Amino acid sequence: MILVLGGTTEGRKAAAALEEAGSTFFYSTKGGEQQVVLHHGTAVSGALSREGMVAFCHDHDIRLLVDASHPFATALHQTVADVADELCIPVVRYERIFPPHDDSLTWLDDIGDLALPPSTTLLATTGVKSIARLKPLEALGIHIVYRILPRESSIRLAHEQGATDDQLCFYEEGGTIDTDADAILLKESGLSGGFCAKVQTAKERGMKVFVVKRPPYPTLRRLTIVNGPHGLRRSVEKLLPEFYPRHSGLTTGTCATAAAIGATQQLLCGSRPEEVMVTLPDGEQIPVAVGYREGYAFVVKDGGDDPDVTDGVVVRVTAERSPHFEIVGGEGVGRFTLPGFDYPPGEAAINRSPRQMIEQNLRALLAPLSPNIRISISVPGGEAIAQKTFNPRLGIVGGISIIGVSGIVKPFSEEAFIMSIRKCMEVAKASGSRHVVINSGGKSERYVKGLHPELPQQAFVEYGNYVGATLKMAADLHIPHITLGLMLGKAVKLAAGHLDTHSRRATMDKDFIGRMLREAAIDIDISAITLARELWDRIPKRQLPAFVDTVKRHCHQHCDPLYPDGELTILLIDDQGNIF
Repeated sequence: MILVLGGTTEGRKAAAALEEAGSTFFYSTKGGEQQVVLHHGTAVSGALSREGMVAFCHDHDIRLLVDASHPFATALHQTVADVADELCIPVVRYERIFPPHDDSLTWLDDIGDLALPPSTTLLATTGVKSIARLKPLEALGIHIVYRILPRESSIRLAHEQGATDDQLCFYEEGGTIDTDADAILLKESGLSGGFCAKVQTAKERGMKVFVVKRPPYPTLRRLTIVNGPHGLRRSVEKLLPEFYPRHSGLTTGTCATAAAIGATQQLLCGSRPEEVMVTLPDGEQIPVAVGYREGYAFVVKDGGDDPDVTDGVVVRVTAERSPHFEIVGGEGVGRFTLPGFDYPPGEAAINRSPRQMIEQNLRALLAPLSPNIRISISVPGGEAIAQKTFNPRLGIVGGISIIGVSGIVKPFSEEAFIMSIRKCMEVAKASGSRHVVINSGGKSERYVKGLHPELPQQAFVEYGNYVGATLKMAADLHIPHITLGLMLGKAVKLAAGHLDTHSRRATMDKDFIGRMLREAAIDIDISAITLARELWDRIPKRQLPAFVDTVKRHCHQHCDPLYPDGELTILLIDDQGNIF
């Protein structure tokens, strides 16, 4: 069981990440004003004292605390630390993402350090609770405008601390600074707190910017700090392995990035860190273990519980000084031979997202040293592994692809599989073919290929179970003609309206099959069948055309609206390869 201390944007993200597990947890906020969608989590409202949190953890068998509260909630941070030490519970601190330190700002350790000349107008955005500490400055001739949340409780508290109505202005979500002032006082609130936007606007308006530094988090024996949902999930998977039924993994792009960081540090500094921090495309950072040999660094890919043939591959990176920055592919990394990808034929099959991730991570590392370096990525055995992937179908030869958009692989990720289908469809279109044949797998594809010997290999795409998603892609890409090959098991599910035919979501509906048989004027007993393909033997051959037409008609009813401007041909295929 997990207790999340939330009430922030990070709290909402933490809850969303934990909801993916389907396991129960608690989400605690002080006032209960934050609206968070919880299906498996239970909301807890009201501030928890040290004694109250200890009792709650005992009563609910809490085994992990996730502190996703505000960076300046120092009292709560200390309470979490005290409770964690007393009960020997690990803590994951879900921190915000903070921009690089800006030396052009005036940084303060405490609000009390603020010093301004008389007659200055100050816009204070440090929260309603800071008003009492700033009021003494008014006696020195400083005019202060307090920007607070437009809540009755905040306005009441501001009045109680001596602020007048003409001193108050209100922060609305997405709002800008619209108050004239000579200076502004901010907290180091991070990206989700709108820090960068406030600083930029203040600079444009000529304000002097004062920033109160975020306080350090208490020291704990069992503390993990993350700054994004992926890092949170991976930390929970490590600390409470049973919470997520299946564990996440790393993309080959993230593995290559981590190895590139390690190889670069080995080259330029002579250091070999066992773990490096990789910044993912969304800005969050995760730790990745790195190994070393003379001349290169390597990462063993952990694919988590995703059934990926690249799980366990070794991604090697060598770093060399170079006249300019470049990323190249070596042994076991494929090359593009067809158009339709981020890079032209002949280039290494390293997609745009991992290239950008590697460059962004290394630019930050190289800035004070040398901006120019050559990164070479190799995957021993990658050519053989690639034969078990989509690569041959996509015209990628010689090895695997270095891919990954988010940097993290979620187990059995539908999104990842659908993205691979989309890439196949894009390559099919780029091949120049106006006709694309989509099939559920290699077996049905072999049968249908004989009907279309004129089509290139790239015009044949596997949709797995995602019939509906693939047809929508065809419509988006304006492909004129689609042929849909169906084995009977998927066909009867699609005819019943299941655009995703996976057995987790759709099962054979005997009642619906019986209805189609009656529509085709076929009178047979199907009460004992367990598989749809048994119908091929049970239906009299002279009546098969009527049944096939009925199934196709129902399939068209559900498919045509998804592909309204193209020509859709539906083929039914039996186990012997006969096509109807």
